[in-house]
Amino acid sequence: MSKIEKVLASGRTHTTRSSAGNTSRGHNGNLDIELSSPGSTTAAHVLTGVQPHPKAEQLFAGAWSACYIAAVGLAAQQLKVTLPSDTAVDIEVDLGQTGEQYFLQARLTLRVPGLDEGVATELAHNADAICPYSKATRGNIDVAIKVLTA
Repeated sequence: MSKIEKVLASGRTHTTRSSAGNTSRGHNGNLDIELSSPGSTTAAHVLTGVQPHPKAEQLFAGAWSACYIAAVGLAAQQLKVTLPSDTAVDIEVDLGQTGEQYFLQARLTLRVPGLDEGVATELAHNADAICPYSKATRGNIDVAIKVLTA
């Protein structure tokens, strides 16, 4: 995997869990999407307030974060861990260049306030192993995973 020397564009999202589905908010509030899981009875994806138009990196980060936060929920069930009500995932996806080549890189931050850091780290890595977006990017792009418990 090549490291990006120059970042050309970034997309950032903040995704929270809710009883009615997941909500993804783009950086600067220019992308709000209500997301649902397969088989869910909640509303389908809804785009609102898209001004200016989101970048592809932001759309990718939004889709990835919805998948990843659902995987966090599955990982928590497997470990019999109760997630804090304010569990969230921040994902940043960069488009960059090294020489003449273009690459993507990403940073995932799992926010689980009050959870033990060791448990939170295990959840983050288990969710990474479950999430299809994480599987698709593994070995293809540079991805950093961070956990915040405070």
